[in-house]
This record gives sequence, structure tokens and C-alpha cells, in this order.
Amino acid sequence: MPLLPALTLYRKKWLVSYGMLLAGLLIDVDHLLADPIYDPGRCSIGFHPLHTAIPIVVYNLLMLFPKTRLIGMGLIIHVVLDAIDCQVTGGIWYTAG
Repeated sequence: MPLLPALTLYRKKWLVSYGMLLAGLLIDVDHLLADPIYDPGRCSIGFHPLHTAIPIVVYNLLMLFPKTRLIGMGLIIHVVLDAIDCQVTGGIWYTAG
């Protein structure tokens, strides 16, 4: 998915842009804090620390500034794809508490 905005929005520097957008995958490191690390029925949104409301607001704020826009965009793409996955697989989307 990150290849599409890299090729369309940053055509001249698509490879660097693509790499920065892929960096959005690094927030999955917070899955290592979970027990079990992988649970096919669990929704990442609202469960893992970097997939909660406050970090998601920060990811959106990153998109406001040109120097951090690609990182923010990569993180938002990641969160949106996780949210879609939660809806498709029937996982609970966001639990408060």
C-alpha cells in the first residue's frame, strides 16, 4: 500500500519516500509486549501501546509538518490498514480500559 502514494505524490524521489512510508511498519514492535505476541482474534487498535488514541493523534500531527509528513503518512496508513483488518476479521475495534 505505501508504494501507491510514493509513486503518485513523490514521483521524483519515490524510492526514498517509499522507504520512509514503510517505516510506519515499525510501530508493530509494540506487539512484542503482548502475551501472546500474536493472537489472530485480537485487534491491534486500542490494544497495543502504539496503536492507541494518543499516539494516533500524534501520527496525524506529524503530517502537518513537511519534514515529518512521510513518517506520519506511513504511520496513518498502517493504522488505517490495521483498523480495516479489525473490521474484516470481526475483532473488537477499540476497548476503553
